[in-house]
Amino acid sequence: MSDTPHARDIIFGAQQDRILARLHDLDPDLAHDIQSYAYDTVYDRPGLDLKTKELIACALLVSLGSPPELRTHLRGALNAGATEAEVRGALLMCAPYLGFPRVVAAFELLRQHLESTKKTGPTQEAGLGSEV
Repeated sequence: MSDTPHARDIIFGAQQDRILARLHDLDPDLAHDIQSYAYDTVYDRPGLDLKTKELIACALLVSLGSPPELRTHLRGALNAGATEAEVRGALLMCAPYLGFPRVVAAFELLRQHLESTKKTGPTQEAGLGSEV
């Protein structure tokens, strides 16, 4: 077994146990499928670095209008090495395709996350509510 962490270890950070428990409480099979396929298969594939994958995930989640999951992946993008400017750029790219209301909502989630990390410090990885 490799010592290389799974992508989910970086994306979820200190929130991993809480996020996986929440998914398991929703449905154990769903939790298993998300963890084993989405994170331990798709996210761990070569081809794109994790930061790029997370910026894409953020844009896709803006398009789906999925705030809880977007919260997780905004934090995940930053955990994977994206700068605040890169996250903002990815969100702005959504405006011409998805409209301003979804992008404004995404920026609000980013603002909340950045404010919470200022209060608790980035190493504390403050929770953002009931995100996945």
